[in-house]
Amino acid sequence: MTCAYPGSPRLARAIAATVGLLALTAAARLALGARPVLVYEVSVRGTDPVAVYGDAMREVLVRATGRRDAATDPALAGLVSNAARYVRSSHAAGDGTIEVEFDGPAIEQQIVAAARGVWDAERPFTIVVLSPPPTGAADDAALQSLEEIAEERGLPVTLVPMDLTGPDGQALTADALLTNAQRLGGDAVLLGRADPAAPPGSWQWTLLTGFSTQSWNGTLEDGINGAADALARVQGGSLPLMEENAAVEVTGIATLADYATVERMLADLPGVRRSGLVEADGAAATFSVLIRGGPQAVERALADSQRLQRAGTAEAPLTYQFHP
Repeated sequence: MTCAYPGSPRLARAIAATVGLLALTAAARLALGARPVLVYEVSVRGTDPVAVYGDAMREVLVRATGRRDAATDPALAGLVSNAARYVRSSHAAGDGTIEVEFDGPAIEQQIVAAARGVWDAERPFTIVVLSPPPTGAADDAALQSLEEIAEERGLPVTLVPMDLTGPDGQALTADALLTNAQRLGGDAVLLGRADPAAPPGSWQWTLLTGFSTQSWNGTLEDGINGAADALARVQGGSLPLMEENAAVEVTGIATLADYATVERMLADLPGVRRSGLVEADGAAATFSVLIRGGPQAVERALADSQRLQRAGTAEAPLTYQFHP
């Protein structure tokens, strides 16, 4: 690693010392972060094996790709019609359902061959916060609805009451909310605020991640679907399935806090296995990111980021301008 800060050896030493801390922090975040999802194990109702396998495959395709239309995508129709070929095991669950386990790697190969993307099975554990929080029976109903929809989409979630204001009564920033969520083992926050100007049951949704913020309006179902759409979209397209290192140069870094922020943002990208600071030189730093899909995945994930904006041409190495 190079730390070139002419006339500022103290800052250089501080940055060098911080590298180890950032690496430990990233490792801890990865250990507590994304949750593995059983994408290829589903339960469906029915007695006709052919119909059951087809229905089960449709559910799997939605989970595997992160796309709601995958179940009816003509490019994936062969997987549905030949679903039995990919079944590893199936058995009756005793409650009128049949549990089916598919051959995940074989299905992923066919999805990629059809020029469709595969959503990494390690997915952001999303903390759902409703404001005002429902109480009593409404709370139970909201939790059940959220969990059912999230299971269909393959998104690990939990509904948690969480403070949205600080001790001074001011609204917490996105970074503060994410920090609180991370203390609970979460990777993302899905904040739903009741919309007083809309019919009952409508919410103003905001998805907060370490690399972007997105908003939309809708029902509880729209909230979960919107979050799953957004989180899966960054791995959309026909990205390769293998993990590759991507060198990411970031300019505009002025303080140790900036280094820590950028490191956290890169570690939060979907599909990242590890990331770390490689070189620091003045206001620029180079990070190494091991990510499923390689440089393309980094570009896709940061396409809507307001804090890390692409610099240079598409053909140039990955270079971003950091905006504190």
